[in-house]
Amino acid sequence: MRETLTDRFRFLRAFVANPRQVGAILPTSRWAVRDMLDLADVPRADLVVELGAGTGVQTGEILARLGPNARLVSLEIDPDLAKLLDERYDDPRLQVVCDSAENLDAHLGGKRADVLVSALPYTSFDAGLRRRVLDLLPVALAPQGVLLVIQYSPLIRRELRRRFPSVQQKITPWNVPPAFLYACRAGTS
Repeated sequence: MRETLTDRFRFLRAFVANPRQVGAILPTSRWAVRDMLDLADVPRADLVVELGAGTGVQTGEILARLGPNARLVSLEIDPDLAKLLDERYDDPRLQVVCDSAENLDAHLGGKRADVLVSALPYTSFDAGLRRRVLDLLPVALAPQGVLLVIQYSPLIRRELRRRFPSVQQKITPWNVPPAFLYACRAGTS
């Protein structure tokens, strides 16, 4: 319980410092994260990439599902939250990177993600940044890969459909506020 309250405070502090970068005042619920991850086959993935790792709610659940020889690259732009992730998860499969999602390619070593999980606040970004990041996502995915996106508004759906031929949407009420979950695929399943 103490860790949860501390995480909420850290997340709130990060939001107050950079509201457009963080986009929410509380971390995503574990239930919403589980609903989102159920939309992809994380256990069979060789490379999972997480954008907007925050306090690690998604990170922990991804690691719990990840195969023993797989790799998770978690990007978090906030230095304090990135440090927290690095300290919290002592797992050789995890690489925590403190950087913008715009620089994703520099951290993948030429590889492409089987599963890309994004909790970035796209609707808070200015239009140019949103376009640049969204344009990187199809390129960062393996041919049969899946992009999982969690948002608190359906406004991003049109942007996702411009970039992916298959966009599946689900709403999870197990979050405050309820979350919109998207599974986007470029290839055929």
